[in-house]
Amino acid sequence: MHSTNTQQNFTIAGRTFDSRLLVGTGKYKDLEETRLAIEASGAQIVTVAVRRTNIGQHANEPNLLDVISPDKYCILPNTAGCYDAEDAVRTCRLARELLDGHNLVKLEILADDKTLFPNVVETLKAARVLVDEGFDVMVYTSDDPIIARELEAVGCIAVMPLAGLIGSGLGICNPYNLRIILEEATVPVLVDAGVGTASDATIAMEMGCAAVLMNSAIALAQQPILMAEAMRHAVIAGRQAYLAGRMPKRLYASASSPLTDLI
Repeated sequence: MHSTNTQQNFTIAGRTFDSRLLVGTGKYKDLEETRLAIEASGAQIVTVAVRRTNIGQHANEPNLLDVISPDKYCILPNTAGCYDAEDAVRTCRLARELLDGHNLVKLEILADDKTLFPNVVETLKAARVLVDEGFDVMVYTSDDPIIARELEAVGCIAVMPLAGLIGSGLGICNPYNLRIILEEATVPVLVDAGVGTASDATIAMEMGCAAVLMNSAIALAQQPILMAEAMRHAVIAGRQAYLAGRMPKRLYASASSPLTDLI
């Protein structure tokens, strides 16, 4: 049997991972559920909101890193809750200090509380500063192909367009823009935000996304640990289907068995 393991691997910032599913740590009922869901997901990259989660900056509070160990997972600090470039850059510098010089960050600057849509003007501004300071920047952005192109040109190592609004569970709302981004990008493209169920993740991977990042779809499911396992399989299935190449769509039937030489 031909192995596709080498094609299944995901490389970012010089590190190679077996899983193409990245997960967040928010919205779970407690740290134990967080731990079990992340284990069930098979994810190796775990994103953490530095402004909302204790990873060592508050000595007397429960530390997320006690259950999500940096020895086991690649911690991806993010700037969720930041609304301007200055706050985002400050947050990334704090994360690097807390994580012993760790340069990989997820840049995310929001425009408002209602939509949590990215502020692309501030995002571009922060990206330039962070890249200049030696950060490896994975960047949450809109599904505008021109902005994605600009962020790549600035030096971001991955662009992460939303599929739908954060926490909406609407799935991929604009597959056409996403397709253009995928065609043009020379860095990994990850769907970030909007995934609601396993089929959404599979579709993103079938389109050619390098990976999928999600949080709410797992944490807000009725059974988060079971959904985490479903997402693990969904991403694998989508990647394999993308590599395999789907059959063409046809308007009319095409028999699975030959119609000639019938008895």
